[in-house]
Amino acid sequence: MDQHPESETSFLEQLGHRVRTTRALRGMSRKVLAKVSGVSERYIAQLESGKGNVSIVLLRRVAQAMGSHPEDLIPAADPAPDWPLLRELLRRATPVQLAHARDVLSGQGRLGAGARRLPEFCGIALIGLRGAGKSTLGRRLADHIGWRFVELNKEIERQNGLSVPEIIALYGQEGYRRMEHAALTELLARKELTVLATGGGIVSEPLSFDLVLSSFYAVWLKAEPEEHMARVRRQGDLRPMADDHAAMDELRTILKSREPLYARAAAVLDTAGLSVDDAAERLIAMVSPVLCRDACAFGTNRAAV
Repeated sequence: MDQHPESETSFLEQLGHRVRTTRALRGMSRKVLAKVSGVSERYIAQLESGKGNVSIVLLRRVAQAMGSHPEDLIPAADPAPDWPLLRELLRRATPVQLAHARDVLSGQGRLGAGARRLPEFCGIALIGLRGAGKSTLGRRLADHIGWRFVELNKEIERQNGLSVPEIIALYGQEGYRRMEHAALTELLARKELTVLATGGGIVSEPLSFDLVLSSFYAVWLKAEPEEHMARVRRQGDLRPMADDHAAMDELRTILKSREPLYARAAAVLDTAGLSVDDAAERLIAMVSPVLCRDACAFGTNRAAV
């Protein structure tokens, strides 16, 4: 019986790539993933290199430790581009919503009153890796245009009475992402024009990131990995890379994995080599046309600097 060893090797390599990419999206080092999952760091390294024939039980533990699902890690042939978002919407849908979706997809129903409404324009959202300048530039922009400035991580901490590290330690990545989504939903319910500084990993949660992209004019603050690291160190904040000799390699892996998602922003501001004043000036100039035009036209143009 032909076991197709080439196909199995390719499958394991793709599985390893998905585990490595998901870990990077979550901003976790192998050491952290090993500690949370209870799976040895050596075994995780083998798995990510495509040489680990993992059991479904261990794969489930690895997935749960990353706040993910085993099916997210298993290679599939030509998955839909928005499959993670669609799957999460289906998981949270009511029986009535599911029935309506089945009717529409089967051609027996049509989009009507039950169709998703376009969100209202809620302001400017800054996305990007830690150290990109989201808090500093966000405050500058908010002060300039007279809007409220919100750091989403601070909102999460305020609502739950715990720091972000404490939330992750107690409830894990999945628990933190649930709280992040709840904080974002509450913020949108206020219907107040806001400059929002998001957490760097919000792109790894499809529902929350979709809300950001559809409700805000999103700007990706981009910088070189070395600049990210230098800024984070100056802030005295090394999580999740503390005591990790491969910190820069981890940072590059995280940035590489998230770049395609960050690139979905409406605009990109490259802050590499810019002073805070210069970066703030460019950000203000970039969003000025958005503030002047009708909110319903929001998102029709893309800009880049």
